[in-house]
Amino acid sequence: MIKTLLIVVPIFVAAHLRAQPATDTTRKSPIPTLTYEQYHAFLKGEAGEDMARVAEMNHYPLPEKVLKYKYELDLSPIQVKKLTEAANYLHRRRLQIGGSIIDTEHNLDSMFRYNKVQDGNLIFYTNRYGLYQGELKNAFLQACLSTHNLLSQQQMARFESLEKRK
Repeated sequence: MIKTLLIVVPIFVAAHLRAQPATDTTRKSPIPTLTYEQYHAFLKGEAGEDMARVAEMNHYPLPEKVLKYKYELDLSPIQVKKLTEAANYLHRRRLQIGGSIIDTEHNLDSMFRYNKVQDGNLIFYTNRYGLYQGELKNAFLQACLSTHNLLSQQQMARFESLEKRK
């Protein structure tokens, strides 16, 4: 059942995706518990990159970072295809989970704002929020794992030297 919830972008978020212009730091977030920047990062599928830190620190890079150096690393067409698929899957998951996080924040805000907080629904939504955070971290770490497994030791060493130069 939880997997089904993650696949559909919540209606509240879908409406805001159509209505919101590009990120504007002078505007307020429609969700008071998120900054405007956080809100738009979730909507665009750009939030959470810090969740890959444990993998990246241990030589498991994100696929989109490796793809920036596809010529320098002499990636094969199969490697490029699989890295692109991993990057696209991660982006889709970031969009899905980000929408769910926004929806959950909206529900929590509404419960407190309208004094409708009950023990049961508070437990439900906070546990749900934790689930989404775990799903997002897993999506990042799975992408890093698949990226690491696609690269040779020489490509990995070259990638790390290229990253150090930037």
